[in-house]
Amino acid sequence: MRRRDFLGLPLGLAMPAASATSAPSATRGRVVVVGAGFGGATAARYVRILGGGRIDVTLVDQHAALVSCPVSNRVLAGEKTLEQLSFGYDALRQAHGVRFVQGRVTAIDADRRRIVVAGSGLAHERLPYDRLIVAPGIDFVYDAYPMLARTQRQIPHAWKAGPQTRILRRQLLAMPNGGVFTIVIPPQPYRCPPAPYERACQVAFWLKTHKPRSKVVVLDANPVIASKRILFERAWRDLYPGMIDYVPGSEVRQVDPATKTVRTVFDTVRSDVLNLVPPQRAGRIALDSGLADPEGRWCEVDFLSYASKRLPRVHVIGDAIESGLPKSAHMANAQAKVCARAVVALMRGEALDPAPAFDNTCYSFVDDRQAMRISTLYRYDPAKASMEAVAAGILSDHPSVQEGRDAEAWARRVWTDTLG
Repeated sequence: MRRRDFLGLPLGLAMPAASATSAPSATRGRVVVVGAGFGGATAARYVRILGGGRIDVTLVDQHAALVSCPVSNRVLAGEKTLEQLSFGYDALRQAHGVRFVQGRVTAIDADRRRIVVAGSGLAHERLPYDRLIVAPGIDFVYDAYPMLARTQRQIPHAWKAGPQTRILRRQLLAMPNGGVFTIVIPPQPYRCPPAPYERACQVAFWLKTHKPRSKVVVLDANPVIASKRILFERAWRDLYPGMIDYVPGSEVRQVDPATKTVRTVFDTVRSDVLNLVPPQRAGRIALDSGLADPEGRWCEVDFLSYASKRLPRVHVIGDAIESGLPKSAHMANAQAKVCARAVVALMRGEALDPAPAFDNTCYSFVDDRQAMRISTLYRYDPAKASMEAVAAGILSDHPSVQEGRDAEAWARRVWTDTLG
């Protein structure tokens, strides 16, 4: 795949931003987008672009800014700050005419085609729509250890970049030299498959420099490293010999928040810093509104349009969907473009693209400068009615400084493509 096609942008979709502010027609459609992460913000932007400014778009999120999960592991190593990874929605408003509403969506009324938003000064505003795009992201399942839902300041997951990232960074700074940092990885599927292993690298890099007698313990509920296995194993061996203990198949049986002790099927591990990432499901509004299957925790969609299989005129994109696709920012961005094009086509009474295709690329840093990547191309398979990998994909031969530069460039591109 050519570099200029890097973000999975379908041919002909890269239309000038000026088209989003062209003169409106007499009859305007209304699209509401719930969730302003990489999926939702991209969808809002591209509906405006592809609709030629003739579709009113309202973007709703409870946060005033997007805090990028991609690159946030580097905050733990002191290489980035959260301020560098935080982006407002001004460009979407000013350059593309997207209306932004800060508030929490409390209900989706599919029969009346409207959502209910609670927020500062809104008093439960009701927003009508012709088409609704929901990008709720992920939420956490605390069924196995409910006590952790109340002790997130002591045992942060930091799997949504923001305040918990700062908490985990402060805990690392306070950890004694010779201490133990433990990360607990949930069973798949979870957000960004390589991210826990990258986090182990970033923590080990910082500890190697500042607290070299310390250890990193990786308790993985999965049988093997979920992504880039050979490359992570080599990086741990070559860059952090004797520092990272990896224990696959580590099913958590019990957690003691007071002592930061985890008991697994194999062992009991006591830590100075415990980073437990819980199992995941679709964001709460997906469950509360009936978009998600209560049994499976995720949302089933039609991959030609990302239309929900449970609610009419509602589309779901990003980490919340049920699929074999990686749950990543790049993937959410790519799905959002397919969805935006489909929504515009449906509102115009036009045919859908019968064969959407996009790629997914994920970079992982192993220290302060070197990174590695995996890229895979996906196409719609009509026989399976799903997106399927075209081939094995591209995997770095080894981590490198050049891949680190490429990773920085990728992040800048996806931020710009998402927010304008």
